[in-house]
Amino acid sequence: MLRNKRYPSKIRLSLPYAFSLGAFFCLLAVSYAQVAPCPFPGPKPADIPQTWKPLIGEYGFVQTSQRERHILREPADIDEPRSIAEIQRLIVLEKSGKLVLREMNGTETRLESATDGTFALIKPPDAPSKVLFGSAARGYADSIAVVTGDEVRFERRKLGPEEGQVFQIQLSRSIDDLRREALAAAPPHENGQFRSPDLVDLAALNAAIHLDIRYATTNDFLGTPVYTQARAFLQRPAAEALVRAQQRLTAYGYALLIHDAYRPWYVTKIFWDATPPEGKIFVADPAQGSRHNRGCAVDLTLYDLKTGKPIEMPGTYDEMSERSFPDYPGGTSLQRWHRDLLRWAMESEGFTVYEHEWWHFDYKDWHEYPILNVPFEKLQFGAAIH
Repeated sequence: MLRNKRYPSKIRLSLPYAFSLGAFFCLLAVSYAQVAPCPFPGPKPADIPQTWKPLIGEYGFVQTSQRERHILREPADIDEPRSIAEIQRLIVLEKSGKLVLREMNGTETRLESATDGTFALIKPPDAPSKVLFGSAARGYADSIAVVTGDEVRFERRKLGPEEGQVFQIQLSRSIDDLRREALAAAPPHENGQFRSPDLVDLAALNAAIHLDIRYATTNDFLGTPVYTQARAFLQRPAAEALVRAQQRLTAYGYALLIHDAYRPWYVTKIFWDATPPEGKIFVADPAQGSRHNRGCAVDLTLYDLKTGKPIEMPGTYDEMSERSFPDYPGGTSLQRWHRDLLRWAMESEGFTVYEHEWWHFDYKDWHEYPILNVPFEKLQFGAAIH
């Protein structure tokens, strides 16, 4: 993101609190989508104090007074308000056992807590003097005030659901209409030679690999079941690689929890037609087909082998926000470590993370398989699928 060079000493961030969703996601895609291979994440960090957890998140500028509206303007020689794309946004995260205030240009500032509920900024002299959280922020619940002489309030932004909740969109048409249209349509024609499909049922591969097939329940982003069966399948080489990834994770006390794998093409069309334009970077275009349609993509997370509970990540599954990007810098060190451990295990066995979703991994041979449109209940194992 570019900074405004006329204000080199002030916090200048690239995204607003109230920004149109379309431009919002486009800018974020540029900011976070360049994904490098993930090495082993190193020693496991400790969890953060419980009192810090409500403070972790993103905060955006809110216009609430004439004084704050004045702050949005250029210097005295400029009469018009600054571009919306230059309005400020902050991330509060935890790193190395410390709370950190992060600007969207990557500048990070350590925060030190004080007895009065404020957090002092460990930063050069021209930086803001203090940060107030929650009720300490002049009575504003769930907000931050960055005090710079004139008070500017940054309100906590709700990017997506909290842990244990599910991101859902508002359907513009009924799922029955969407399904009817998708089943009547045909996948794109493909030229070339492809391997004969050899889909394997993941539930039978390894007892530690568990299923949580969201699209067979109401606990998905559409709020309604799409699959008729809660099952997961991958092409045999991808399935064998998944087992090897599981074996890597066992040594660290974790196992794989599968949300989705092979997906019939008509379901991809349902997802595309149901998703608003600003969220389409998170769903595959049916005109191109999906790697899920080829049986070479899997959506998954980790669960703890001792407790059986899913692991908390920086964002939730199927969330259409920047928290879904695999290099998103927010959250806690432990959340990011778990996300990177999953990615390390999968990439070590021939998978590649999708640049917009930390949970989505494509197997290296995906281009060698055709797009399939066979519902789960019609799959025939041991023979080619046409």
